[in-house]
Amino acid sequence: MMRFLTPSRPSSKHGLAYRIGWWIGRLIVGFLVVSVGMTVLFKYVPVPVTLTMILDPVGFDKSWTPLSRIDRTMVDAVIAGEDAKFCSHSGFDTEAIEKAIERNARGRRLRGGSTISQQTAKNVFLWQGTGWTRYARKGLEVWFTFLIEHIWGKRRIMEVYLNVAETGVGTYGVEAGAQRYFGHSAARLSRVEAARIAAALPAPKRREVVDPGGFTRRHGNAIAAGSGVIRDEARDACVYQ
Repeated sequence: MMRFLTPSRPSSKHGLAYRIGWWIGRLIVGFLVVSVGMTVLFKYVPVPVTLTMILDPVGFDKSWTPLSRIDRTMVDAVIAGEDAKFCSHSGFDTEAIEKAIERNARGRRLRGGSTISQQTAKNVFLWQGTGWTRYARKGLEVWFTFLIEHIWGKRRIMEVYLNVAETGVGTYGVEAGAQRYFGHSAARLSRVEAARIAAALPAPKRREVVDPGGFTRRHGNAIAAGSGVIRDEARDACVYQ
């Protein structure tokens, strides 16, 4: 392995195809080493910043908060609203992906079937992207989702997700969101407050958290009711076991 990582460069006597293959091989190995290393690091160290935060034109406000200081109602709300099978899948909800493909085939507006694990992988390691860059990102998203599922585990995935997800304009993480919208910490979120933050997650720049109307209000009410089911049926057990 070390011989592969640190050999001398191919000499001019080697053909072009060999030299191209040599560089591609080293790039692949380098990517694997860096990606696994970063994943291991962030298993223990708070994610300091993400590319999405850096590229946010209005700047960003965030406050890393351990999961132990985030009310369990927030965990139940995001599972109810974003990924009801969070504790039972290994990173990918094949049924949701198939349904998303069917919806996209019938209409013009693309809709995803991403799990919380996939969203976390994207938010921490990758970019948002539109058009062809979105499709380029998807392949990498699969790899990083696999890594965090096997290296971090469900509790750490949830902790990171609740700290890096965009919860409003220039606002990242549920602690910053709770302070902004309700004037208190994420440790004291009520079921309704948690549900309203969760309802805004798919489109935090457009959906109102305080006094929402229309679809956002109805969606928030549904999440509030669903979060009770998540708790009663222990579908958040993988986070707290």
